Parts: sequence; structure tokens; C-alpha cells
Amino acid sequence: QVQMVESGGGLVQAGGSLRLSCAASGSIFNIDAIYFMAWYRQAPGKQRELVAGITRSGTTNYADSVKGRFTISRDSGKNTVHLQMSSLKPEDTAVYYCKGNSAIRDYWGQGTQVTVSS
Repeated sequence: QVQMVESGGGLVQAGGSLRLSCAASGSIFNIDAIYFMAWYRQAPGKQRELVAGITRSGTTNYADSVKGRFTISRDSGKNTVHLQMSSLKPEDTAVYYCKGNSAIRDYWGQGTQVTVSS
């Protein structure tokens, strides 16, 4: 089994920055099978959406709404992913979830709240 544990959420003023982290822990065999890690977010009354993702080789992709403001990165050990969020806007307010995709199954974290005040 694998657990995805997020940290780093909180309250920040518009224009500020936050850094989210997600660490995969548990079965090394299953962690090594994770080929893609991503951050999703879900605002009240809205569907969960992909924010940014990164492959084991470091290829990244971003939602248009966060391009140029958010940066996803992955530690060299490959089981921790970070989301550096800058120039935050009130519309970035949501619960942010970490997800790991593997050939076995997908793993979700419990979510961390990010609130951006205007």
C-alpha cells in the first residue's frame, strides 16, 4: 500500500506564495511503480481539476490558469513532489490533492486547504 501525504497549505494574501509538498510512503515496490505525480484542486461547487503534473523523467504539464505562476518539481529520490505557487489569486482557493499514477492503481492524498484572501 502507498500513502500520499500532503503538507504546506494555508492562508495567504493575494499576490503571495505557498509551497505544497507531497510524499509517497509505504511499499517501495509500489512507489517505484508510480510513473506520474500530479496536483489537483477542487473549489467549492466545482469539479476537481488537474493543476500540474510531472513524469519520472521530469516532463511537466500545467493547467492554463496556472502557467507562469506555479512550478511542479520532483525530488531526485522521485517519491516527493512539490508545487511552488506564486502570484496567488483568490480563484486559486481550493483543496489541493496529490495523486500518484501507477500501473497497479492510482493513489490520492487526503488534501490540503489553500485559501487566498483578496
